[in-house]
Amino acid sequence: MTARYGMIHGRFQPFHAGHLEYALAALSRCSHLIVGITNPDPSTCVVEPTDPQRHRPGANPFSFFERQWMVRAALVEAGVVPTRCSVVPFPIHHPERWRSYCPPEAVQYVRLFSDWGSEKLQRFQADGWRVEVLNAGAAKRVSGSQVRRKLRTGQNWEACVPPAVAVVLEAIHAEHRLRQAEEE
Repeated sequence: MTARYGMIHGRFQPFHAGHLEYALAALSRCSHLIVGITNPDPSTCVVEPTDPQRHRPGANPFSFFERQWMVRAALVEAGVVPTRCSVVPFPIHHPERWRSYCPPEAVQYVRLFSDWGSEKLQRFQADGWRVEVLNAGAAKRVSGSQVRRKLRTGQNWEACVPPAVAVVLEAIHAEHRLRQAEEE
């Protein structure tokens, strides 16, 4: 049975090939996909014991605007009809706000690559959401931290992101920005 609404979530710092795979897998299971961008506002980032780096400024170099641009560009490039998806901020650390950004009947799609994935699964279930695990047992092939490191060091980061995301990263001068941030 196809769900009416489904949701994926992530920081998408930046949106990489693994994220696109996640989005397309979820979209194949629902009529409308909601992409929730977590840590949308740097002032609301909190320490997460299961992923102690996710709140740090260096792990969150791109704005909400830039990330939603990346997500939309990658999905359109992959052939997704724009009316089949929405991109919203998603305050992952504030469950009391979740229903302001996502319909309560939405299925929450998660992947379990880390303790943080398991923690999200438990939090959504505890809050009464229907949750489905995608790609159970799969290994993570690329991470945002790997892509950011490659951007900073001038390595081949383009192979890690959808071509449309590479265009966005070039437009916002991501390599220069990350190198500059490292020097400060």
